[in-house]
Amino acid sequence: MGQVTKSRTLAEVLGEVEAWEPTTVTVGVTTAERVLATHGPTDELLWFASVSKPLTAYGVLLASQQGEVRLDEPVDVPGGHPGVTVRHLLAHTGGLPLHAGGPTMPVERRRSYSDWAYELLGDLVATRVGTSFEDHLELEVFAPLGMSRTRLGGPAGHGVHGTLDDLLRFARELLAPTLLEPSLLAEATSVAFPGLDGVVPGFGRHSPNDWGLGFELKGTKTDHWTGTRLSPRTFGHFGLSGSFLWVDPDRGLAAAELADRQFGPWARQAWGPFNDRLVTAVAP
Repeated sequence: MGQVTKSRTLAEVLGEVEAWEPTTVTVGVTTAERVLATHGPTDELLWFASVSKPLTAYGVLLASQQGEVRLDEPVDVPGGHPGVTVRHLLAHTGGLPLHAGGPTMPVERRRSYSDWAYELLGDLVATRVGTSFEDHLELEVFAPLGMSRTRLGGPAGHGVHGTLDDLLRFARELLAPTLLEPSLLAEATSVAFPGLDGVVPGFGRHSPNDWGLGFELKGTKTDHWTGTRLSPRTFGHFGLSGSFLWVDPDRGLAAAELADRQFGPWARQAWGPFNDRLVTAVAP
């Protein structure tokens, strides 16, 4: 007789992070209604790194919803090509380099990941609302969602620090929005500018490299940090700090992880299989 492999419980799967490289790892899984399980110090302040981008995007989308910016309005990019819009910056299709000062290219040529794009978005919104972008996020996103220990203390694209508890609150908002109109969230989590190739940092080139407005989309990507079992409609982001957030609207499930070790081979090797086992443990 063949050997029967016992299915692992969700708690057992989450406990795998104890063997990862970082000294501190905290991870959790939630539905729209409640947290299913967590592991690690969920109230410890950790750096979100580029998981800040979905939060910044939410602040921009809320400013759009309130009429303070328009998604298709032009944005003045110093040294950039003409025709760059808010939508382009959110979707990494404005032809901008990672940082200010690098070479630019025409819009919609390829998916070119850019921290600078998010700094420009933060500056634009701050000008329109008449307060700092940090205060805008606090007023419009963090406070309403009860993210009391999360703050933007640096660049809009990667400057958020907070707790896993707070990040899971944001995940529940993405599963069942209370701040953003559902139609606008649906637009933000659908492919913007389809068919563009590009690189997912740390995971290589994808063709196409689908992205929404602030959210990476799983789509048809393989060898991906979300694994193989989540639906193509899964969206989220990961960060240089060894952090990730994904939301699968088809399963009604989201997961988030924060760590104190920079992204590297440990994360690239661990995340995909870990997320597959996590999904199996929730829904065998």
